[in-house]
Amino acid sequence: MIFLAGRDRYTQRTLLRDVHDRLINQAGCEDVRYRPSRRRPRYVIADVDSPAYLANSFPVERARLEVRFWYPAGVDNEYYRINWIEPDRNLMLGFHQDADHPDLGPCHIQLDYKDVPVDRYEAEFFDAHPLSVLEDRLKQLPSALDSIRWEDEQPSLPAWPV
Repeated sequence: MIFLAGRDRYTQRTLLRDVHDRLINQAGCEDVRYRPSRRRPRYVIADVDSPAYLANSFPVERARLEVRFWYPAGVDNEYYRINWIEPDRNLMLGFHQDADHPDLGPCHIQLDYKDVPVDRYEAEFFDAHPLSVLEDRLKQLPSALDSIRWEDEQPSLPAWPV
């Protein structure tokens, strides 16, 4: 069992259950589920009706949200990945707090296209409860998606924050 430091008696399983429950109540999120399973959750995944989720017109009807929180040994804060994935365009936009790109600080936003990173920028680090971080990132997601630019059928994220 993994306990999240500074989050008294809050386990990774409890956190993912709360993320699951939060996404069930999010407009546009459908078929919210655990991966690999409810018994051994590592991710919470939701199929997304993009126009309903974003409350505006969007060039893609269907997308997927993938949310993962974990707490590696020797680190003072949670790691997470909150990814918006568009399988039809093979596009991923995500907020990542991990040790993958230390030159960008503890947190970054990343745009991948055809499984290749296109752009990465430092993102604000939130020293808050994981559910508060999730709320903040879900609020930022629409503007991050709006900031993606397409030129010659190639996406880019011109700058962050916008």
